[in-house]
Amino acid sequence: MESLKGRILELVGEYHHASADPVFVPGVTQLLTSGAVLDERDRVALVEAALDLRIAAGVTSRRFEREFGKYFGLRKAHLTNSGSSANLVALSALTSPELEDRQLRPGDEVITAASSFPTTVNPIVQNALIPVLVDIELPTYNATPERVAEAIGPRTRAIMMAHSLGNPFAAREIGELAKEFGLYLIEDNCDAVGSTYEGKLTGTFGDLSTVSFYPAHHITMGEGGCVLTDNSLLSRIVESMRDWGRDCWCDPGEDNRCQKRFDWELGALPHGYDHKYIFSHMGYNLKSTDLHAALGLTQLRKLDEFGMARRRNWKRLRAALDGVPGLLLPEPTPGADPSWFGFALTVLPDAGYSMQSLVAFLESQKISTRRLFAGNLTRHPAYAGVNYRVSGPLTNSDLVTEGTFWIGVYPGLDLEMISYIAESIIAFVTKTPRSRAADPRHDLITDKRD
Repeated sequence: MESLKGRILELVGEYHHASADPVFVPGVTQLLTSGAVLDERDRVALVEAALDLRIAAGVTSRRFEREFGKYFGLRKAHLTNSGSSANLVALSALTSPELEDRQLRPGDEVITAASSFPTTVNPIVQNALIPVLVDIELPTYNATPERVAEAIGPRTRAIMMAHSLGNPFAAREIGELAKEFGLYLIEDNCDAVGSTYEGKLTGTFGDLSTVSFYPAHHITMGEGGCVLTDNSLLSRIVESMRDWGRDCWCDPGEDNRCQKRFDWELGALPHGYDHKYIFSHMGYNLKSTDLHAALGLTQLRKLDEFGMARRRNWKRLRAALDGVPGLLLPEPTPGADPSWFGFALTVLPDAGYSMQSLVAFLESQKISTRRLFAGNLTRHPAYAGVNYRVSGPLTNSDLVTEGTFWIGVYPGLDLEMISYIAESIIAFVTKTPRSRAADPRHDLITDKRD
């Protein structure tokens, strides 16, 4: 049987090499903003897991959780079926009665950025909490410690914020604010795995952090996510929330790890009620599978290599586009070394051309673009009836909504492709009539606070 399996996997390797990527042709080959970069080892790992019928969470998932937690230097990593689920589980964990006087209750406030991906904010609303929305700074596209501090009110209990496009927010300072005011900090690290702030990995500053393994992200499982923490109580709650809300901590298919399965008495249940069916939280089933984890393990070994490619591509674009009129170029947060998710471009109000016209041109050249996620979330129909509080004007969030998009720097793009992207942008701008020169450091939209 093993020899047959070996022959199958050998053929899978041959199949991979026979399906090589086509040669890049400028203007013909579609250049994506993001995507999975998969090699022979990834394909073989997936097929091997399928041959073994590892279709639920099991030993491979546990192994990935150990190795991924070790990468961050954190005690616990809990796989989920998506990054959005990871955010839901992480925030929901803070509502657990097991946290006693630190439990988040309906009506409590959670500070977050107004310009964000929806599933960073949605779990706040879904848990009957109040999002407190703050503006971002340009050109880092992150909220600042000053804005967060101004937003803290008598019912503020937590901060939940993403590192925008892989660029870390000032995580140490915001972490210190959280400690000073007794707040929880959840880092949405979905776009920033491998980024550092002051030499420390993002995802290690908060009480909890989350990661996505969707194909767009730094490593992929196809679908999948993770919640990480160094706090043993939060870890226990996260696991319960992810696994139906049950009180039992046995792995699927495992019985009686606690050695007292039929000797518990919790709630109003009779003594001896099967611990596998005692529920201490109102949870979900948001687990991943060993199929996903098998791919995650091979991808994890390439994480640093992928990060180097992202930094290389971003720097090439930044150098090539420096000084191009009408564009505000991105900048890393001081003290940060981002593993960039994308390259943000804001078309200035007086550029002489519109963001829409530049995007349309790039798309016509087979260069994919994406908006900076939702822009100002308060302007979307989904939030028309949502109870939220806004702290300060959302000037920059509105400007992002009107004039910001991003292009790819992911490892599937080589330097020839990156050069073609830069040349296309320059060609469009230099051929566009302009009413007057625009300063890429326009005071209207930088609005930095010292």
